[in-house]
Amino acid sequence: MTRRSLILSAPLAIPGFSLASPQTPPAPYGALPSDSQVRWSQLEFYNFLHFTVNTFTDREWGNGDEDPSIFNPSAFDADAICEVLKAAGSRGVILTCKHHDGFCLWPTKTTDHCIRFSPYRNGKGDIVKELSEAAQRQGLKFGVYLSPWDRNQATYGTPRYIEVYRQQLRELLTGYGELFEIWHDGANGGSGYYGGAKETRKIDKAHYYDWANTWALERQLQPTAVRFSDVGPDVRWVGNEKGIASETCWQTFTPVSQSGGSAVPGDVIERESNSGTRDGKYWMPAECDVSIRPGWFWHAAENAKVKTPRELFDLYCISAGRGASFLLNVPPDRRGLINEVDAQSLRGFGKLMSAAFAVNLAKTAEVKASNVRGKNLAYAAHNLVDGNRESYWATDDGITTPEVTLTFALPVSFNLICVRENIRLGQRIDAFELDCWDHGQWTRFAGATSIGSCRILRLPERIHTDRIRLRVTAAAACPALSELSVFDAPA
Repeated sequence: MTRRSLILSAPLAIPGFSLASPQTPPAPYGALPSDSQVRWSQLEFYNFLHFTVNTFTDREWGNGDEDPSIFNPSAFDADAICEVLKAAGSRGVILTCKHHDGFCLWPTKTTDHCIRFSPYRNGKGDIVKELSEAAQRQGLKFGVYLSPWDRNQATYGTPRYIEVYRQQLRELLTGYGELFEIWHDGANGGSGYYGGAKETRKIDKAHYYDWANTWALERQLQPTAVRFSDVGPDVRWVGNEKGIASETCWQTFTPVSQSGGSAVPGDVIERESNSGTRDGKYWMPAECDVSIRPGWFWHAAENAKVKTPRELFDLYCISAGRGASFLLNVPPDRRGLINEVDAQSLRGFGKLMSAAFAVNLAKTAEVKASNVRGKNLAYAAHNLVDGNRESYWATDDGITTPEVTLTFALPVSFNLICVRENIRLGQRIDAFELDCWDHGQWTRFAGATSIGSCRILRLPERIHTDRIRLRVTAAAACPALSELSVFDAPA
């Protein structure tokens, strides 16, 4: 590198600001995310694939007595599936490796109720392997769903089944590369085939699965994966299957059971899951699961009921746009492909997303703040528009209601704003307001409560102005904001 290039790359001095990096960043506030949770929060949109014997029986829940020979997708193409998901803007895919019917999509050693006894690839197939490898080729993260309930297993309800379940986990968590998420649901116990018993079995949700040791095994085998259930421990259910997070959705949570005791998968106060807990005991952000169709598995009768690109965009803004994640189920059909109707909608959604977030107008603005921590460039307001989520604007301790202003050389039109906190320092802000300069005065045009990893505000009408102001109106600690973005999304 030449001396000239060194001079040109040096940061510019700004009057009143120091270039030295202080040793006193803001003190973290409350529960904090792990590195895995931070990485997970940056995904924001990824997909579910519900695919099993139910695809061929036209059911949502299999009973466990299905003949494995019915599972025989005629044209399964994992690369084609992942290509469609990638076009939609997806960053990952979670496969239902075993649903409640107990049929396993990989050649497990734990049961004959699996793909080894299907005609697919003459009994030599492995859907989990094919999809995990295709996801890697497309740059998508891969995750697994393994239902705790198994309506086929004769041992379900006994201690022996827990050994079987953990062995299935070991196979999935050691044979298919690095996973980003391990998914458990709360459907536990009820009627089933159970090896021919054809009866109803109930379990003690609080103790039967010994979740603490199961989660410890998962952490040992896949240390970077987040673990999902009604009650985390890393990512919580949002409390509905509509894909909607609460208007106020805290990323911290203290789960409580219906009886007021310790919560477990299948026993939590769902209405509290939707909003989370301000100053909750755990960093446990919400995941918003919803299907692109009315059902979770593919049914020909639902081909005319697929959500439109606009509906998907709306869901994204009230899930990922409220600090949660958007987990969209896209069930393959009996060919083993994403149906053409679903694929068209997904591609349209991807185009909408690309158009909406193509140009961040804030990057062209002059950014000024009412307070900058230590008057140091390391915490300057310009960090809000540098495109780096790790940099952030912060204020001095005790300054909890600051403001920052974007000034444009020429007026801009916009209808969407995105705000992000530096979540590595906790969720600090309780409320904020947005103003625009209009006819010689500031006029409020939007406001919200929780921010966390992402807060998207969509405006009913475009605003035309040369100045935007963000005011923090309530915060538990000095703010630490990493991003303030402004977009003009297609109507």
